[in-house]
Amino acid sequence: MIIVLIGYMGSGKSTLGKELATALKFSFLDLDDYIAKEENASVPEVFNNKGEIYFRKKETEYLSKIINSSDNLVLALGGGTPCYGNNMALILENENVTSVYLKLSIPLLAQRLFLERSTRPLISHINSEEDLQEFIGKHLFERIPFYSQAAQTINTDAKTQEEVLEDLIALF
Repeated sequence: MIIVLIGYMGSGKSTLGKELATALKFSFLDLDDYIAKEENASVPEVFNNKGEIYFRKKETEYLSKIINSSDNLVLALGGGTPCYGNNMALILENENVTSVYLKLSIPLLAQRLFLERSTRPLISHINSEEDLQEFIGKHLFERIPFYSQAAQTINTDAKTQEEVLEDLIALF
């Protein structure tokens, strides 16, 4: 079984993914980290040096490779991964894969991401939490049709990390 965690950046996919993998005795993989390793460059470097189209093609290639050749894995996707190419179809059509959308409200996402925006190229230029909320809102409007296709959704608002982890474990 492969558990694919989907959600906006800052929703806890990597953090919770590692904990879920440990609890289930599964392996954990962050797709962005995998891409960086395979490409010998960070994701921002791949974007800047080879362009977004190259990155998205590689992202789909690596996603397909992972979900078709792995087992007992928790896979954290990049926030945009489900929205490009045929990535959601790859996930939904594979009987070995269960997808979970970690849903967090815009104000909470903005609060989390504002403090770490210097490490996130997509939002590093945003200088106020208000502007960040507006950016996230527009982005989510485009992405929710993809995220909402996940087999399961966990609303993480007003829950501790431990409570969300319990919800995740209960699914499996």
